[in-house]
Amino acid sequence: MILYQPPNEGLADFHIGQIVLHRRYGYRGVVVAYDLRCEASNGWYESNQSQPDRSQPWYHVLVDGSHHTTYAAQSSLVLEADLSPVTHPLLGAFFSEFRGGHYVRNGRPWEV
Repeated sequence: MILYQPPNEGLADFHIGQIVLHRRYGYRGVVVAYDLRCEASNGWYESNQSQPDRSQPWYHVLVDGSHHTTYAAQSSLVLEADLSPVTHPLLGAFFSEFRGGHYVRNGRPWEV
């Protein structure tokens, strides 16, 4: 599966490299990739406490100040007002630099 989606799909509110904030849990992070609908298994989705609608974009986010990544629904995220850099050990695997409040994608393929 290729995680990277081009940023101009028209349906996704957030783009790769943008810093977001989770409405419910309050963590901030950077968008690494997104799916136009939830691609997680039914078991994972059913174990998710909030279960937002699966038919909206879902984002892979590197959580600031941790080693965690999350998969969050578009309705659960807002743009973060604090555009300072995030701290995460995987930033270099996805981005080449931080410029103007967002991260710039590197040239490496993003495949799993």
